[in-house]
Amino acid sequence: MSKYVLKRLLIMIPTLIAVGIIMFTLMNFVPGDPAQLALGAGTHTPAEIEMKRAALGLNRPFMVRLGEYLKNIFLHFDFGKSLIDGTEIKWELMRRFPHTFKIAIYSIVLTVVIGLPLGIYTAIHQNTWKDTAGMIFALFGTSMPNFWLGLMLIIIFSLKLGWFPTGGKGGLSSLVLPAVTVGFGLAALITRTTRSSMLDVLRQDYMTTARAKGCSEKQVITVHGLKNALIPIITAIGLQMSLVITGSVLAETVFSWPGIGRLVYDSISKRDTPMVTGAIIMCSILMCIINLVVDLIYAFFDPRIKAQ
Repeated sequence: MSKYVLKRLLIMIPTLIAVGIIMFTLMNFVPGDPAQLALGAGTHTPAEIEMKRAALGLNRPFMVRLGEYLKNIFLHFDFGKSLIDGTEIKWELMRRFPHTFKIAIYSIVLTVVIGLPLGIYTAIHQNTWKDTAGMIFALFGTSMPNFWLGLMLIIIFSLKLGWFPTGGKGGLSSLVLPAVTVGFGLAALITRTTRSSMLDVLRQDYMTTARAKGCSEKQVITVHGLKNALIPIITAIGLQMSLVITGSVLAETVFSWPGIGRLVYDSISKRDTPMVTGAIIMCSILMCIINLVVDLIYAFFDPRIKAQ
């Protein structure tokens, strides 16, 4: 197991280097002048802009800047400073990450609490009105845009009823609407995945054998059925966890939530190249780690994977 983990960690290195090269290249060749944006609004002479470019190091060749950037990140874990306000990118990401992590945890808990039981329930009652109702919910959840749901929740529960704040970081009440906005669509996806996986398991011979041996229907479903259906479900949950924990841009923008997704959105609009690149690399590291953890969880639930 330790060799496998070490191998996966080593594979992360070229992956992250490739991500850094791609993001740095894309952000350097999009339209707009970072030096002019860094100077702020107003009219600036070409000399002032050129001086700012020299101060930011933008007048050096692209390959030199790229090599220096990758060296600072992967050798010194130094993501540089923001072009706009000079903030240390590493500390800014660490300050923002806990806020995104809160939304991720609450939305994933909501996803599992709703999606897993509903998927099992619809699989057990296949081709009935209960199954149809569950699948309508899943179709509605997967097809509904996050930003539209977020706006509807704000209008109903914030402006009309006044139960929750419209946005911003506050107490537990400020987490409810963003978590529901993110988790609702994920719950619908987990419902579909669980139903499909459980239907495959329910047709297996060992399920009939378990019933013949006198096991209760609850034991048959939870012990023999769900455990063997968990691999696709864990894959879906792990994938969604990777996406949510690296920043839900639309939800964080709608609710003015100070997370990584909102930071990336603001930095792209200001063409803050180092901040965007640093945030994407940090998100890539988190995604690689989460995927590794998911693979290790596979071995816990399925001994055949561990043996391989």
